Amino acid sequence: MATTASPAAAPALPDLSDTGTAFAHMSGRDLQRARLLFGIISSPVVTKVGSWATKAALALHLPIKPLIKATVFRQFVGGETIEESLLTAARLAKRHIGTILDHSVEGQESEEALDHNTDEILRTIAAAKAHAEIPFSVFKPTGISRFALLERKSAGTLTVDEQAEWARAEARMLRLCQAAADAGKPVLVDAEESWIQPAIDELTERMMARFNRERAIVFNTVQHYRHDRLDYLRAAFSRAEQGRYHLGVKLVRGAYMEKERARAAEQGYADPVQPDKAASDAHYDEALRFCAEHLDQVSVCVGTHNEASTMLMARLMAERGLERNDRRVWFAQLLGMSDNISYNMAAAGYNVAKYVPYGPVREVLPYLIRRANENTSARGQTGRELGLILAETRRRKE
Repeated sequence: MATTASPAAAPALPDLSDTGTAFAHMSGRDLQRARLLFGIISSPVVTKVGSWATKAALALHLPIKPLIKATVFRQFVGGETIEESLLTAARLAKRHIGTILDHSVEGQESEEALDHNTDEILRTIAAAKAHAEIPFSVFKPTGISRFALLERKSAGTLTVDEQAEWARAEARMLRLCQAAADAGKPVLVDAEESWIQPAIDELTERMMARFNRERAIVFNTVQHYRHDRLDYLRAAFSRAEQGRYHLGVKLVRGAYMEKERARAAEQGYADPVQPDKAASDAHYDEALRFCAEHLDQVSVCVGTHNEASTMLMARLMAERGLERNDRRVWFAQLLGMSDNISYNMAAAGYNVAKYVPYGPVREVLPYLIRRANENTSARGQTGRELGLILAETRRRKE
């Protein structure tokens, strides 16, 4: 009697606890260095003292740059230049992981510095055009506009002189988005604090309406530590539908919670932060579901170090019969962190990219200190990193 072949079972979802795959790119010495660094970062006191001491040493021109480059830079930074970072991109590409070059120089607000930052971001876009292993470019709006200007624009209180300054900031944004469109490589616009985000949202959506006609080139970033951003995502989608353009979004949980709460308390307005982490997680995962339901008009970068949210998106893709390498869905993590997600997802065939910061040691230091402080306040993150590193160390000894 003839038998009917049963349909092939869907491939199993990735095992994010597979440390062999996650750390195959690291030597034993690399693992030791990572263990030491995450051990330091796990202590808020040590992080604070170390950050102060490092800044003081650099201010006094003490010869600590080689130490920084051999430790923190090696783990979390691609290099001091684009050229150095391309070596990191090549190493990641061997494991099928893309690179997002992130010019991580912060706190510069003169017109000359902002123009210089814009030119540097244009160079990252040119690098993305020239290298298939660089799928996105990225920039922070405060890299092309003064923080205070974004604040006043968001509040609708620009002076006549500031309107002219804002026009220059808009022109910088236009140059970057036009270059990304010409290169055929999407650009991610990072999110900032809630009180300057309205100006960023409005300008980024105008760029989407101009450049996202055929596919998503310009992506806005939505931070779900805020309780209002799921509603913003839905409203932004409606505007994209009405405007007949594609919505590009990067979904993150975000990193300004302490600052947001302190400012709200000080100025007496409603706290924009979610009541707890569970609420933030729920909104984030609902945003994933919303994007998965509307991939005909939405492209999404799942920017998370959260294993549960990563697997949720993988399941949503499987339920909809999507290819794992569907170009409308990307997963992204920071260089040197959550390698269990990045390397296992990439090995399973998903689109994965690492944020690869770069810049001169002295100028990237504020970024590194901010990241260190974020890690100490992110419940369980450094503990997970340390646990995975220790598990891989034990596995290699077996």
